[in-house]
Amino acid sequence: MGTKSNVTEFVLFGLFQSREMQHVCFVVFSLVHVLTVLGNLLVIITINASKTLKAPMYFFLSHLSFADMCYPSATTPKMIADTFVERKTISFNGCMSQLFSAHFFGGTEIFLLTAMAYDRYVAICRPLHYTTIMDRWKCGLLAGASWVAGFLHSILQTLLTVQLPFCGPNEIDNFFCDVHPLLKLACADTYVVGLIVVANSGMISLVSFIILIISYVVILLNLRSRSSESRHKALSTCGSHIITVLLVLVPPMFMYIRPSTTLAADKLVILFNIVMPPLLNPLIYTLRNNEVKNAMRKLFRVKGSLGEK
Repeated sequence: MGTKSNVTEFVLFGLFQSREMQHVCFVVFSLVHVLTVLGNLLVIITINASKTLKAPMYFFLSHLSFADMCYPSATTPKMIADTFVERKTISFNGCMSQLFSAHFFGGTEIFLLTAMAYDRYVAICRPLHYTTIMDRWKCGLLAGASWVAGFLHSILQTLLTVQLPFCGPNEIDNFFCDVHPLLKLACADTYVVGLIVVANSGMISLVSFIILIISYVVILLNLRSRSSESRHKALSTCGSHIITVLLVLVPPMFMYIRPSTTLAADKLVILFNIVMPPLLNPLIYTLRNNEVKNAMRKLFRVKGSLGEK
């Protein structure tokens, strides 16, 4: 017979043990989370309300903004609430739900970035066939496939973890339930599971990163024959995508491409990955994009005129 789990809850150590630092964390991360949700919600509303932002790029951007709004929401509210309590606990089911949600939205974000890179490749390298290749149906298929791929990635990660026996201790040196700390607590041989995690998370991040970098190199080489105005516009769009790719994919490669071990830097790396890309993406995609900025101005003007009536 296999070893049965007798752990019903886990104790999270959080980011800091100092009460003063926990109070600072409450203020900082509450503000960051509100800004993240509002920023991504504004992008979604602007794209859906605007008559000019109907290109496939903006369709994918609205999906990315929704994923970016949900990804930190899987972990940050719990982390903020835990700053008020001395003993930070999470139930076994809550822990598995948090693991699933974080990897679902994080994985979907990576696949959506790949779909966006393909859209830019077609737009720049095959402009005459762009409207035929990237029609509404194919855009919907790519977006749907990104969400399904994120789900499959996450459900595999969760099923691998939930079937492991946990006999104690139940203390996780992190601010949320992630796969490496949980594998460390399992009272069973997790070597095979660790290899699958590397293949499932680490290789997805690495392969996606390589594909994205190659696609943008091809795009940049293709731009050499274009006019300076076309190059500037394409470089501005691709520049935003490349910044996002680096922010989103470098931390997961650091976290998951190695064997199942925990390092001192893991908490800060995964915190950066959860907090910074969702916060910065609305700024990256709006400050460098005149079409989005103009659509936002029109949206606020309409809201203002309706408020005056």
